[in-house]
Amino acid sequence: MAEGSVRRIGRDGLVPGGGTPGMRRREAVATDGMWAGLVETEPGATSGWHHHGEYESTLHVVSGRMRMEFGPDGGQTVEAGPGDFLYVPPYAVHREANPSSEPGVAVVVRAGRGEPVFNVEGPDLSPPG
Repeated sequence: MAEGSVRRIGRDGLVPGGGTPGMRRREAVATDGMWAGLVETEPGATSGWHHHGEYESTLHVVSGRMRMEFGPDGGQTVEAGPGDFLYVPPYAVHREANPSSEPGVAVVVRAGRGEPVFNVEGPDLSPPG
């Protein structure tokens, strides 16, 4: 494909993207400075703790609900539903949960560099940043 070409990535063209227990990521596009794809979480599921290194992330919830746990001892939460956006800053250790009875799906776009997913043992293990 020629440099600068616009391209379409169909749903069948998504590939597995950086695993975290309790969720499924599917990558649509990955460049030197951006990652985009879907994250899917089953009803009642909670992911493992993780962060996205230097990447800042924006999520747009398409279906289900998404609850983010973060902060000291994981004691802060924010919840979003269809049509809502969530922002996650670089190095923010967090985990997602789907408290709804339907599968959760969110479109994710990340801007940054380096590895896009770091799984960690818990919320107090955030690297300096």
